[in-house]
Amino acid sequence: EVQLVESGGGLVQTGGSLRLSCAASAFALEEYGLGWFRQAPGAEREGIACISIPDGTTYYTDSVKGRFTISRDNAKKTVYLQMDSLKPEDSGVYYCAAPVSYISGMIYGPTPPFGSWGQGTQVAVSS
Repeated sequence: EVQLVESGGGLVQTGGSLRLSCAASAFALEEYGLGWFRQAPGAEREGIACISIPDGTTYYTDSVKGRFTISRDNAKKTVYLQMDSLKPEDSGVYYCAAPVSYISGMIYGPTPPFGSWGQGTQVAVSS
């Protein structure tokens, strides 16, 4: 089973930047896509960005398009989420997960017990 560990969360002011990392173990991600999800307090978890590990194709939800960039380093088995121009509404717990699906503009994560989810990292954007 692939284990995913997120890092890089923290507190930042509006307009600031953070870079999240998702490190994977026992990788076979060459066959998969990996995604970032976030869950704000009182809200459902939503998929915000995903990347195809084999060819690097990326998808973003509209709310982060142009501000967030997902990338991967296959040699390090790590996927990154560069978050710029942060807004208070970007606050929440950020999770990475694999494999993911991109269907009709929506990013879907795996359904346990299949696939893997990280433990999450907290992002707080102050106004």
